[in-house]
Amino acid sequence: MLPSTSVAITGAPGTGKTSIAELAKLSGWDVISVETLAKKHGLLGPLDLEEQAKEIDIETLSTTLGSIKGPLIIDGHLSHHLEVDAIVILRCNPSVLRERLQQRSYPEWKIESNLEWELIGSSWSDIEQENVAEFETTSTEVNVVWSAIEDWIKEGYASRKPFIDWMDD
Repeated sequence: MLPSTSVAITGAPGTGKTSIAELAKLSGWDVISVETLAKKHGLLGPLDLEEQAKEIDIETLSTTLGSIKGPLIIDGHLSHHLEVDAIVILRCNPSVLRERLQQRSYPEWKIESNLEWELIGSSWSDIEQENVAEFETTSTEVNVVWSAIEDWIKEGYASRKPFIDWMDD
């Protein structure tokens, strides 16, 4: 039986959020993306051609949803702004992340922006929640990462302080 918990899966594009969400779905979790939630509540804006993304009013979405109950995995780099029980931050070495984003044909400015975000670990600066953990996805198989996330959830969100510092590499 799955825990009745809601978990945000966040991180820079290319770190494996959607792959983890797919494995969660196969494990019986309900999974939804931030974009789908925003669209469902009329909070998904038009495509911003400069940013090449649709704007999401994440503050209004968070207020609208309130505390989210699970079992539910919320996939998206803005998911950590929602009221969830726990937050998983996926991290990837910037050199590998660059390759992943190039394979997606991201423009160079967008690659650089996301690499900077990953390099400085910016997701941490946005989070006030206590139940937060980082998981590295650089070379670890996605099923191994998902298994570690499941264990972390089952263990009641055992303390996992930020431990990845790409600046030390």
